[in-house]
Amino acid sequence: MKKRSINFLVIVAILLICPIVSFSQNKNIPAAEKARMHHEQPDQKYLAPKPGMSKTSPAGRLKSTGFFTTQVNVDANGNNIVGDAANEPSIAVDPVNPDKMVIGWRQFDDVNSNFRQAGYGYSSNGGLTWTFPGVITPLVFRSDPVLDFDAEGQFFYNSLTSDAGIYTCRVFKSTNGGATWDLGTEAHGGDKQWMTIDRTSGPGSGNIYSAWNSSYSSCQPGFFTRSADAGASYEDCVEIDGNPFWGTMAVGPSGELYVSGAGSFDGITVSKSTNAQAPGSTINWNYATHVDMDGYIVGQDPINPVGILGQVSIDVDCSTGPGRGNVYVVASMARNSVYDPADVMFSKSTDGGATFEPPLRINTDVSTTNYQWFATMSVAPNGRIDVIWLDTRDGGPGSFLSALYYCYSDDQGATWSINKKLSDVFDPQVGYPQQAKMGDYFDMVSDNAGAHLAWANTLNGEQDVYYTHIIPTIVGMNETRNIPSLSLLASPNPFKGQTTIRYTIPADCFVKVVICDLYGAEIRTLVEKSQPSGAYTIHFSDEELSSGFYFCRLSAGEQTKTVRLIKLK
Repeated sequence: MKKRSINFLVIVAILLICPIVSFSQNKNIPAAEKARMHHEQPDQKYLAPKPGMSKTSPAGRLKSTGFFTTQVNVDANGNNIVGDAANEPSIAVDPVNPDKMVIGWRQFDDVNSNFRQAGYGYSSNGGLTWTFPGVITPLVFRSDPVLDFDAEGQFFYNSLTSDAGIYTCRVFKSTNGGATWDLGTEAHGGDKQWMTIDRTSGPGSGNIYSAWNSSYSSCQPGFFTRSADAGASYEDCVEIDGNPFWGTMAVGPSGELYVSGAGSFDGITVSKSTNAQAPGSTINWNYATHVDMDGYIVGQDPINPVGILGQVSIDVDCSTGPGRGNVYVVASMARNSVYDPADVMFSKSTDGGATFEPPLRINTDVSTTNYQWFATMSVAPNGRIDVIWLDTRDGGPGSFLSALYYCYSDDQGATWSINKKLSDVFDPQVGYPQQAKMGDYFDMVSDNAGAHLAWANTLNGEQDVYYTHIIPTIVGMNETRNIPSLSLLASPNPFKGQTTIRYTIPADCFVKVVICDLYGAEIRTLVEKSQPSGAYTIHFSDEELSSGFYFCRLSAGEQTKTVRLIKLK
């Protein structure tokens, strides 16, 4: 074991001092070979924490204007568990009650072994605190956790296992907010699987779809399955046109299914099926579209040596606004046009995935040496697009030190808010659980109020899983574009006794005007009703409100606007 550990460290050291060689070689690797480069397998035995040696430290927490961050893998007292590791998280949020959410991750009980299990935690208070009961199936090797939810708020946990090179997945279900799980259902599967659930009201409502890497499939040549009975059983595997891998899936507003992935060495592939939703149908693929993202997905890069730099994120605008049906893709791409190891690239389709527009770089850092990696996207029900990533721009030249960044668009990707830094920098290469990576992906769910993010970092000096809630209109309020025909003003501001809030709305819609504290918590509701288009005035006075900074947020239909308020003594 000592010799093996030394050899492993030597390999990592070589990768760290030879980033240019590694980067250039990745570009020339064919797609089929890249698909075989990364796979999960048990190669070390389970190592239990030593009795009596359990140590804790304060859990990681951060509150700032417009967002807060809380550590998820904590003990019963809410403390960090020293000596374990957690990474590769996925999140599900109850659409009926967003205060209920679950995060699953790869749990390593002792960093001296890379044996991983299906860890999970749940929250019933909007992510402020978390309960980590343990793992779903103790002492069973499990990896690649993927969570999703149905329209009724039931949670599903897709988990990969590997035995003698045979890869299978099991999907567990929780009907009580993630507190307990059933025994699970066999769901075929394979390495780097993903899962999505149809939450439309169409014929596919409740369908569960899953796809994975065809190179490591339990049912070759197939690498896709469907459950048409809400997860009670899963159908025989079929192939997907275009062979996408290392990507996510999404369901559009009419129940159409999209599967994304690294389908070729210089771009990504989006495959679409409009009949997967039909009960009993033989699944056909309308087309597999090659998307030029001016780059390629990278694996085995020194910043995440035995992992990839993130998967392809795909999502669809299911709002009733002008972007309804738009298909969006985001990924961290090693660029073709410039020599850059990883930029966050975005592209959209306005014709149901048949064609995609030229790619747009979302990160505004113009350096060609910094990494923008683990890019992740989700689309809110109102059509807002949220994107996060890890960024090395603050770590200094040649550094892998990374911080979490965020931006959003509320005009179908035409313009974007500033790149907003949401964390301190951290070293992603500490706390390795005998496996030189911080996982392969993060995960995010957006609702109209904000974005719910599950991610991993090493702010505690070890790999841990965190939850961050982001309120877009506060985080990026001073730098985003103005919303046409929607206005919100307060005068005087700063104010002492009273201020007048004036707002206009462009069309008849449901309006809500609230006063929020610095962290986005609603403390006063001023308006909550349907109103016709026009201009309105509110005289706001609250003697019990202490002096300080506040926000007034206007929500009008699917649009929002926020202004900062300053109350003086």
